[in-house]
Amino acid sequence: MRFRFFFLFSLIVFSVSSAISADLGFCSDDDMSTLDGAPYSSGSQNSGEVESLARFAVDEHNKKENALLEFARVVKAEEQVVAGILHHLTLEVIDAGKKKLYEAKVWVKPWMEFNELQEFKHAGDSPIITSSDIGCKKDGHESGWRAVPVHDPEVQHVADHAIKTIQQRSNSLFPYELQEVVHANAEVTDNVSKFNMLLKVKRGEKEEKYRVEVHKNPEGSLHLNHMVQDHS
Repeated sequence: MRFRFFFLFSLIVFSVSSAISADLGFCSDDDMSTLDGAPYSSGSQNSGEVESLARFAVDEHNKKENALLEFARVVKAEEQVVAGILHHLTLEVIDAGKKKLYEAKVWVKPWMEFNELQEFKHAGDSPIITSSDIGCKKDGHESGWRAVPVHDPEVQHVADHAIKTIQQRSNSLFPYELQEVVHANAEVTDNVSKFNMLLKVKRGEKEEKYRVEVHKNPEGSLHLNHMVQDHS
């Protein structure tokens, strides 16, 4: 009878302790083994929090491996709700001047200010076709011009290049300032990305619109292939 009471008491204490540990966010080895079992949800690769975690992942990898990778951008972000949040990130980094892709997993428990790099592995060289080309290729085949997000980092980068080139070709005393990418289309042909955009710019007190076409070659260089002022 005494043994049975002791056994039940021990079982209750163990159960309560486990529950408290779970509530506080402590994760056992068994919990860690089930991190990849939780469902995925999309994250915003352009958010400040995700970029901060991406930079943390690169810095941690550099410390552990005595490497010199430079963070470039977040290509893709997903997350899993576990004992905290497990962020799955696809990153573009610069390694000795060459762009490469890495996949990272960062485990976060915000209430404990806990960040831990779980995984960081090479996923290949960064492709010439970037996130802004979403929908431009289907099943490896060309599919013509497609609309792409105007706030995509690559679209913004291409737009900035176009504005700088317009400035260089102009005799204006006032600098051209990009106000907005009104709309953007992209097409992929023979590993060349083509961007067709309507840009709203400001020159002094005057606002203007330009239709531009920018090509990105296999080496990643940008070239303003065509521009015309839009008077509509």
